Amino acid sequence: METPENETFRDSIGTITEEGKRAWVFPKKPSGKFYEYRKYVSYFLLAFLLLSPFIKVNGNQFLMFNVVERRFNIFGFPFWPQDFHLFVISMLIGVIFIALFTVAFGRIFCGWICPQTIFMEMVFRRIEYWIEGDRNKQRKLDKQKWDAEKIRKKGLKTIIFVLISFVIANVFLAYLISSDKLIQYISEGPFNNVSTLISLLIFTAVFYFVFAWFREQVCIIACPYGRLQGALLDTKSIVVAYDHKRGEAENGKKKFRKNEDRAALGHGDCIDCMQCVHVCPTGIDIRNGTQLECVNCTACIDECDHIMDSINLPKGLIRYASEENIENKTPFKLTPRIKGYIAVLAILTGLLVGMLFLRNDVEANILRLPGQLYEHKENNIISNVFTYKLVNKTSKDIEDVSFKLMSHKGELKLVSTGTDFIVPSQGMAEGTLFIEINNSALSGDRNKIKIGVFKGDKLIETTTANFLGPRSFK
Repeated sequence: METPENETFRDSIGTITEEGKRAWVFPKKPSGKFYEYRKYVSYFLLAFLLLSPFIKVNGNQFLMFNVVERRFNIFGFPFWPQDFHLFVISMLIGVIFIALFTVAFGRIFCGWICPQTIFMEMVFRRIEYWIEGDRNKQRKLDKQKWDAEKIRKKGLKTIIFVLISFVIANVFLAYLISSDKLIQYISEGPFNNVSTLISLLIFTAVFYFVFAWFREQVCIIACPYGRLQGALLDTKSIVVAYDHKRGEAENGKKKFRKNEDRAALGHGDCIDCMQCVHVCPTGIDIRNGTQLECVNCTACIDECDHIMDSINLPKGLIRYASEENIENKTPFKLTPRIKGYIAVLAILTGLLVGMLFLRNDVEANILRLPGQLYEHKENNIISNVFTYKLVNKTSKDIEDVSFKLMSHKGELKLVSTGTDFIVPSQGMAEGTLFIEINNSALSGDRNKIKIGVFKGDKLIETTTANFLGPRSFK
């Protein structure tokens, strides 16, 4: 099946030439109402991203994703391997939240919130404009021979890019290993922590490669979200859209001529100035409709509004709108699919909140020592040996911790410790204990026993274990 002539642009992406080579994008410096809004949002999110690993809530790092030790902090709540189900629910909530916004508002996450877009457009690209100038100057410099001016500008840009990439790498590492460890390694000196230094250099090289060379290709090629929107968007989704009815009219777009009655000639308001294409950071023509390369950054909206204002035509030729809004002038409504996502999001959020309130500060795990049978002692006493692990999820030491047998009358003895011990903050206490119960209190060879974990006289956790005894024959 042949592709219609006006759809041939979908046969390839905007950053690849007909020969299959990289088409470097030199976007015009954006300006306008939405760009100012995006700057405020970006400054807030940049501060959030850079400061979150260094903010503490109740002694816990605000955000941490320590994959190696399987420890995660989300908004100050610590998640241990024992809380993996809570972490999974949190991630599901994040996925559903993004899916909900995509169904309703398209790829708005990419243009306004995604760290890749924020760092690229609000940090690295602005430095590039400052050093090399706007679009035309950058294109000229790129074609220019390697003279003193080009070496100076390219060299300065490279040094600044590398330094910023190094800062981002440090922050990224703080998310992974905790800010306390990062500060400790820095204070000890790089050559005392060679493995950490190598990790930093690798991350620096990756970030430099992404923001200095790979750039918009991350959004177009590497990120799966662009493909995901194809499955989530429908004609009711609000996206950055070109009003083709107004822009094309009956006889299509036409270059602007002063004092010309465009409406009488049957031409639309689009004057084919190409400014919406020149300002696009992914190099697409928004007039071709919704495309996977579009990250909804609104740069084309601002540029088109400026052009419309300069020729005394109404703004909004490119705007946030749905396909149905453009075709039939229908307002935005909550569709059954959006309501379904909202319902699922509400249920998962309620479930997570409930589980967080029910979660204990101490996680107890007591198991029989593998390969050990029971021991029959004097006075008909049966003894089993167990191992215990106590995880302290708080930022304070838990003192005067002890065990008590709650389901049977018997004796519980700790090995190598006294009657009580300390569980360190955000740490673990483990050891061995013996439990002795009179055989008359047992019913069969397997018995479920209940053990309480106490802090002083306060019960802080309960757990169960299997107690072996002699088989009874009746």
